[in-house]
Amino acid sequence: MAAALAALAGAMAVLAVLCCSAAASKQGQGPVTYVFGDSMSDVGNNNYFQLSLAKSNYPWYGIDYPTGLATGRFTNGRTIGDYMADKFGVASPPPFLSLTSMAAAVDDDGILGGVNFASGGAGILNETGVYFVEYFSFDEQISCFEAVKRAMVAKIGQEAAEEAVNAAIFQIGLGSNDYINNFLQPFMADGTTYTHDQFIRLLVATLDRQLKRLYGLGARNVAFNGLPPLGCIPAQRVLSPTGECLAHVNRYAARFNAAAKKLLDGMNARLPGARMALADCYSVVMDLIEHPQKHGFTTSDTSCCGVDSKVGGLCLPDSKPCSARDAFVFWDAYHTSDAANRVIADRLWADMHLAAPGPAPRATAPGPGPATTPAPGPAPGPARA
Repeated sequence: MAAALAALAGAMAVLAVLCCSAAASKQGQGPVTYVFGDSMSDVGNNNYFQLSLAKSNYPWYGIDYPTGLATGRFTNGRTIGDYMADKFGVASPPPFLSLTSMAAAVDDDGILGGVNFASGGAGILNETGVYFVEYFSFDEQISCFEAVKRAMVAKIGQEAAEEAVNAAIFQIGLGSNDYINNFLQPFMADGTTYTHDQFIRLLVATLDRQLKRLYGLGARNVAFNGLPPLGCIPAQRVLSPTGECLAHVNRYAARFNAAAKKLLDGMNARLPGARMALADCYSVVMDLIEHPQKHGFTTSDTSCCGVDSKVGGLCLPDSKPCSARDAFVFWDAYHTSDAANRVIADRLWADMHLAAPGPAPRATAPGPGPATTPAPGPAPGPARA
């Protein structure tokens, strides 16, 4: 336990440095953020794919968004990233595909304030999500960032572009689909080809290559969201005869998180200037699930839309959402609700400030270590997008 707390404290300290260094990079303005991920982070990229089966641009999604309209976010309101952007005092980064003309984006400085590349259905592995037809894999998301980087160089020059990218925060939330929509699916080859030990090695080797590619493009400050307790999402609970969390799926998530942390720590040691940390979303989401009342919720074992066992698990227009949407941790069978996303963002914000380094302590009186409360990240997401 002591070793785990020490490791968590170290990760939180790194996250605090990422936050503070990036925030300072724009002379008091909020940090520039590049977002990579799946449906928990998608803010509308998949809306631009005509054939994508991983979309949420229809009622009831967006019912609690400020406009009351669906935006391509896989929740009833705002994502965790949206709430964090508000706390930083910046606009939520726009979807990459909304920059319909890269030339226009260069002209109006649209590429300099951060971009969201997340795409519902994406995973670490390129084969993950193939049955969603159209989406951006993580490798493709990195290629999109490469295009943005080239546009930045054309706009402000090589040196300034490198400085801007070096100072930015790279938020990455991937891996849930590699389990929910790949390894755990009987019709996907990976689940029958690999043992779980082999599958983790495949995931980590692929992630190692991808993070090195991002590092080569200038990424230095990376916050990688660990997997939540995937066995406790509504779509997995219905596979249990008792409706309880699937313990073996949770063990898979925990083992992946440990392997990912080891990878990130190794990169920090080997790559000059790299500051990469694993955000422990497992503990935060599990706390919401096991103690919903503590956070103002009543229900954490089923979805507000009552679609736990439906194919796709989404809150389609013919669904009947619960009347008290802010009382449910999960909106649909895979994604957290707007109210849960707000609570998770509050926890992340508080943890960053608790872990932020203060004045150097005197040698005779060491100060307290970094906070040990885990930093949250995205919960699972649909079938999973």
